[in-house]
Amino acid sequence: QVRLQESGPGLVNPSQTLSLTCTVSGGPDIISHYYWSWVRQPPGKGLEWVGSIAETGHTFYTPSLKRRTSISRDSSKNQFTLQLTSVIPEDAGVYYCARSWEASGDYSKYDSWGPGTQVTVVP
Repeated sequence: QVRLQESGPGLVNPSQTLSLTCTVSGGPDIISHYYWSWVRQPPGKGLEWVGSIAETGHTFYTPSLKRRTSISRDSSKNQFTLQLTSVIPEDAGVYYCARSWEASGDYSKYDSWGPGTQVTVVP
């Protein structure tokens, strides 16, 4: 059974870089298969796909965030990381890491989620 756990700072200042890590457990080399995604939920709003990294290492980002987003992975640690630069107040919300079958915001293609981590943007 795959398990995901997000970690990272809960508070970030505007213009700084948000870095979150997702640690995956459930088998050796598990992160080298499937798509691994970041999804966020701003306060009072729905889920927003941020981006994904494929088993090939290729990355995909939602167009509105592409310029500020980078997703990478460390297969030796079964971890993948989100970096979001030049943070703005609208980046606040709950950030989830998840396993998916494609790089998209179609959540029916997602089968495993982390519990989520709250990110607050503090002036």
